Amino acid sequence: MIRRRAKGRRGFRSWLRRIAAGLVVLLLIVMGGAWLAIETALPRTKGTVALAGIDAPVSIVRDRHGIPRIGAKTERDAYFALGYVHAQDRFFQMEFMRRMGAGRLSEIVGEPTLPLDRWMRVLGLYRLAEASLERLSAPVVDGLEAYAAGVNAYLETHSGLVSVELALTFATPEKWRPADSLVWARLMGMRLSGNSRAEALRARLLEVLPAGRIDELWPGVAGETPPTIAALGDASLFSAILGNWPAAIAPVTASNVWAVAGSRTDTGSPILANDPHLGFRAPGLWYLARIETPELTLAGATVPGVPMTILGHNGSIAWGLTTTDGDTEDLYLERLDPDDPTRYLTPDGTRAFEVRVERIGVRGGDEATLTVRSTRHGPVISDVDPKTASVAKPGHAVALAAAALREDDTTAEAMWRLNRARTWEQFEAALAFFHSPQQNVVYADTAGNIGIVVPGRVPIRRAGDGRYPVPGWTGDHDWTGFIPFEALPRLFNPANGRIVNANHPVVGPDYPYRLGRGDTPPYRAKRIHALLDAENSRTPAAAGAMQNDSVSLAARDLLPLMLRTVEETETRSAVLARLRGWDGTMDRRRPEPLVFVAWLRALNRLLYRDETGALFPQVWRLRPLFVRETLKRDGSWCDDTATPSRETCREIVGRALDAALAELGERFGDEPDDWRWGDAHYAHFRHSLFGWIPLLNRLADIRIAVDGGSFTVNRGQHRSGRMNQPYASVHGAGYRAVYDLSDLDRSLFIQATGQSGHLTSPHYSDLTPLWRDGVFLTIGPIAAGSADAARRLILEPRR
Repeated sequence: MIRRRAKGRRGFRSWLRRIAAGLVVLLLIVMGGAWLAIETALPRTKGTVALAGIDAPVSIVRDRHGIPRIGAKTERDAYFALGYVHAQDRFFQMEFMRRMGAGRLSEIVGEPTLPLDRWMRVLGLYRLAEASLERLSAPVVDGLEAYAAGVNAYLETHSGLVSVELALTFATPEKWRPADSLVWARLMGMRLSGNSRAEALRARLLEVLPAGRIDELWPGVAGETPPTIAALGDASLFSAILGNWPAAIAPVTASNVWAVAGSRTDTGSPILANDPHLGFRAPGLWYLARIETPELTLAGATVPGVPMTILGHNGSIAWGLTTTDGDTEDLYLERLDPDDPTRYLTPDGTRAFEVRVERIGVRGGDEATLTVRSTRHGPVISDVDPKTASVAKPGHAVALAAAALREDDTTAEAMWRLNRARTWEQFEAALAFFHSPQQNVVYADTAGNIGIVVPGRVPIRRAGDGRYPVPGWTGDHDWTGFIPFEALPRLFNPANGRIVNANHPVVGPDYPYRLGRGDTPPYRAKRIHALLDAENSRTPAAAGAMQNDSVSLAARDLLPLMLRTVEETETRSAVLARLRGWDGTMDRRRPEPLVFVAWLRALNRLLYRDETGALFPQVWRLRPLFVRETLKRDGSWCDDTATPSRETCREIVGRALDAALAELGERFGDEPDDWRWGDAHYAHFRHSLFGWIPLLNRLADIRIAVDGGSFTVNRGQHRSGRMNQPYASVHGAGYRAVYDLSDLDRSLFIQATGQSGHLTSPHYSDLTPLWRDGVFLTIGPIAAGSADAARRLILEPRR
């Protein structure tokens, strides 16, 4: 009996093992099948594909990094091919972008994106994109249509998955339309403007602080560094007042650009360097490409979904962009008619709100209905934005006026013409069509010229400075028009042979218009000027090294004050000794940058958390200029208003250091010598969809330890107010380029992630280590017979 039972147990265990083995095999088969299905999303890069919609064969050669060179007989075929390769490599990014702009993300994601969809429907960006299409010239529309045809040709002929993301959301791609391409510019127009958010925050701060104290939190920057355009007096130069008034919270925007004349280079021709800074995402915003036709050569940064080359060169000129931080938005407090809340007051009496009903599909839920109201100033955003709604008193609503929300925007026309400009005059003429967002556009050409134009619609107000929400019913603060294009700042061939902008003020206070805020700390601009003064700055390679410079002038500015103020104790002495010997380089391999930033972060917390109360998380930044002024001149912020005693700056600076050391010890261990800036300061490229899903985010997000900080030329902005990952770099130079006007084919390029948006592609993140380490690539022609030339795809007309 015992033997039979033992034998039965052995048989049962054997049966379980067979079942388990079968399940493992089945799991492996399923995983293998899934992997094979995922692999079908990867693009075909060799051979021949017959397609309807092109007139002649088009060559697409990808180099070892997946960067395409498109050769076509006509511009129309070239844009068709660009749409095709964008769809091959980045279609989910394109789909996500157009759904975001149209307020349709919830159709594939579900309820979590419903607040964003409501916001986009109120702004009406997709409706505006459709309206602006009607105002573009025939060649631009033809290019948009050719690009859309290329995207659709790929969607129609690709036999595998278009993307894993779309497969997992069970979304079927719709045909690409020209308006889909235009909505990206609308998104950027709002993303790179932000004074309305600043106004709302300042208005809320008035509940806890007097206006003068609010101004102290944002000290003006006039006089900190020379403006990009230093003075009037030249017939080709116009400028606008930026003023020395402080500004409120702005969107996190930053970029670097400089151009130097041939007299300041070893080649005798200009060099133009540009690295625009935006939020990090995986895949990155930019897609490198080269286009060649008999009439046109373009090389540089494109954006999947858009046919124009946004940053780059065309064989004759090169251009780069930084954000002006112009004040192009206002919040208007609209007073409701007390007898009829469907109407609001105007200087001419009451007027009915313009009303439309939006219906938003929600995956896995019921359709959402939204009633959108608009006034003569713009959409009522207090209906969907709680922070803005808190500004409005009972019987009021808040409307947004924004230059980026006008139907007649022709920025796409400007970019089309800019791609084809060959001279300064054509460059200026193209930018007359540039409306939003306001940008500093720097120029260099092969003839030896450099220049800058600051295009964009900047409102002229009857009264007010744009810092706070204003009454909408009086008309006293209405816009009367925009600064004329001819009066916007510009400069051509400056005598010193140098143009620099790092988001600091473009001009000084000597022209009767107001551009905007001018509150960007001056440290990047100062460092660029100092590096350009050096003799070893005269080559393209030197310009690339400058873009990767990680010396923090903010640290050099603040640390002596902090060290002089703090009391030295036994527990602090070793760290203080390290900081005294540090040169301010934000090296990812060193502990000093981590200690300094953590100390500065804690100091800001202690200085104004008590005064700002519940609003503190929205105000919490590193604020180097405010800290400097507090430690130098005004110690009143050091007092903790929540205690009966009066604290000194010496006490508060010491407490901040103790808090920083305790925080770092808890996170990284008790030995400061083992701490590393890169352990906390890593570039985090979050996937738009998978980045929010546990486990999947480990596969889809890209992380890499980086040098730099919030105030270095090699900028790695972190969100100090975050309790989780407060030092992670989430905003910086996703694209760097150095244009060599002596031979534009030798220009240097890099983008931060990879060319592909497919997780299993070797080009998903292969550029990230190169980007981090300051390595550049060229996007010149590929020689016949080279290894890269073997990766050639031919698009042939379908007969």
